[in-house]
Amino acid sequence: MSITAERKTELVKQFAQKEGDTGSPEVQVALLSERIKNLTEHLTTHNKDFHSRRGLLMMVGQRRRLLDYLKRSDAKRYEQLVDRLDLRR
Repeated sequence: MSITAERKTELVKQFAQKEGDTGSPEVQVALLSERIKNLTEHLTTHNKDFHSRRGLLMMVGQRRRLLDYLKRSDAKRYEQLVDRLDLRR
């Protein structure tokens, strides 16, 4: 369910704005999207796991807030990120 260290560093390198960037909205949204994808797969087989479902909903809300912030501050970066992650928005 969690992200491996290799996958996490790969995502950080792929979405970082500059070297060593781990806190930009793009990186945070990419990491949250990966965790959401993994947890969604978990919940397809364990559909009564309500504790994990709550965590999933909290992550989706956090990603939504980060995307709203990015859209307010820089719409071009927002559009690029949504296209790169194939999010429905």
